[in-house]
Amino acid sequence: MRRYARITGTGSYLPPRRLTNHDLAAELAQRGIETSDEWIVERTGIHARHFAAPEVASSDLALEASKKALEAAGCQPQDIDLIIVATSTPDMVFPSTACILQNKLGANGCAAFDVQAVCSGFVYALTVADAMIQSGAASRALVVGSEVFSRILDFNDRTTCVLFGDGAGAVVLEASEQPGILASDLHADGKHVGILCVPGNVSGGQILGDPLLKMDGQAVFKLAVGVLEKAARATLDKAGLTDADIDWLIPHQANIRIMQSTARKLKLSMDKVVVTVDQHGNTSAASIPLALDHGVRSGQVKPGQTVLLEGVGGGFTWGAVLLKM
Repeated sequence: MRRYARITGTGSYLPPRRLTNHDLAAELAQRGIETSDEWIVERTGIHARHFAAPEVASSDLALEASKKALEAAGCQPQDIDLIIVATSTPDMVFPSTACILQNKLGANGCAAFDVQAVCSGFVYALTVADAMIQSGAASRALVVGSEVFSRILDFNDRTTCVLFGDGAGAVVLEASEQPGILASDLHADGKHVGILCVPGNVSGGQILGDPLLKMDGQAVFKLAVGVLEKAARATLDKAGLTDADIDWLIPHQANIRIMQSTARKLKLSMDKVVVTVDQHGNTSAASIPLALDHGVRSGQVKPGQTVLLEGVGGGFTWGAVLLKM
């Protein structure tokens, strides 16, 4: 009998500090940087985002989201035999944020590692966990996207610092006789490294390069719209399904215009798209699991429905996962 992987619980967490566009504009004005709520909303659809306190790390956000996912799945940390954390803002150079999370959860002993695919990270991590469960290498996985992007923003660059926020989302993925993860499709193209990156690193106790986020917004937008449609269609083809079979589209929450364009290409109305970018901003690897948990807990996403997850991020990476809830 074939072995599948199904999502049995979701969870998410946002740090308490919420900044509206007006709040952020006021802070930027003190730096001599001009922006406004209207300017931000028109270009991105973002109205607010959450920033973590200085002492709070990605593993702390991941811990809270994980607790909620475990509770929803009706299991304990000791029941988990695989932890994968997707993050571009790890607690340390090493060990992995997944190992730090494992210890905070009290799930010590199981395999634990990070995945670095930036905003596509959760899609990558979910695909890896699915493969490990199907192969029998794991039976119950905790897959988390967690970010503190506020740490790597250049607050002198209004074109990027208004876009991002902090947060975490998590799912419990369990072995099942019933199909859950139906298909996935992952890609990367390293020739686009320069259009979205943080070109810095640590060497000899010093920071080499620039440790703040750099982005060519127009290049990212143009690339994202095309590759997201291709990944979505490839994933549907692998599952033997069509656009009409999608109950919900949960895309990476980067920019409402990218999301609207992708929905149009898939012949989906925005009524079938879970949108959280307006309140969360772009939380990178956390954005898809955050939106999924929001959809589940709000009653939008129901058991038995077919959901398409898709993301695109620095690398350049992109991919999609089709699942049955």
